[in-house]
Amino acid sequence: MTATPTTPQAPGAAAPAVLLHPVKGKVIAVTSGKGGVGKTFVSANLAAALTRRGLKVLVLDADLGLANLDVVLNLYPKLTLHDVFTGKCELEDAIIKAPGGFSVLLAGSGLVEYSRLTPEVRDDFLRLMEDVVPRYDVVLLDTGAGISDVVLFALSLASEVLLVATPEPTSLTDAYATIKVLSTQQRRQRIRLVVNQSARSGDGKAITAQLQAVLNRFVGTVPGATSGAKSTPTVRLHHVGDIPIDQAVKDAVMRRQLLLLHMPGSPASVALGQIAARLEETVIRADEAV
Repeated sequence: MTATPTTPQAPGAAAPAVLLHPVKGKVIAVTSGKGGVGKTFVSANLAAALTRRGLKVLVLDADLGLANLDVVLNLYPKLTLHDVFTGKCELEDAIIKAPGGFSVLLAGSGLVEYSRLTPEVRDDFLRLMEDVVPRYDVVLLDTGAGISDVVLFALSLASEVLLVATPEPTSLTDAYATIKVLSTQQRRQRIRLVVNQSARSGDGKAITAQLQAVLNRFVGTVPGATSGAKSTPTVRLHHVGDIPIDQAVKDAVMRRQLLLLHMPGSPASVALGQIAARLEETVIRADEAV
């Protein structure tokens, strides 16, 4: 049985709205309602899988105050986003290659000045995004967890949101709250969902359906255009895939290695490759098919 999310008052409801203003280009924000669900793990390994598919990929660590992408990738950057923002280096100097062949732009950790969205942080980050996004086929934003104003601003710059959740009730409750805030404050009409640590095949689709039902009830639907036509959800969830529970994931995390390099044939690696393929088809190259 999968857990049904409860319906708390979204904690971000009292926060100031951060309106949707995506930067031109393919920007996918990878986010989560709570920490510890594997969001950064997913960002890094998806980047490796997309790079294998021939795409030029950048992962930008948008968790400006509590960054840990460098830990996941076992990197020791000499220059970070902080150095770019303070003018100590040029943007090109802070972008480095990661294992897996993709590029990364890392943020410093424990920087209190980036824990809230000041006008300076907003302007610096927006200028950075407008500069770096056109250089890549896709930019993955590894955001912080939750719905702080800094996280919401980063999400507002993305054309797509990929929400990572686990089947645990706390994760689903926070996922619901995050989706509700993105729908009501940013008017997001579509959010893509990846279920990590799935125990059984089909868990992710069931969880997506449960969340969609709760959202339809408490966030709302739009009536059909004609009499008798079905109403449509205010925000629609798209299940992108599941990542199964896999001992290889724990091994790779402890070794600070990409799973796709450590155990490319493991069930979780295969699942990540399938998710990357769906994102390439439905998001990154979708305009080319039109």
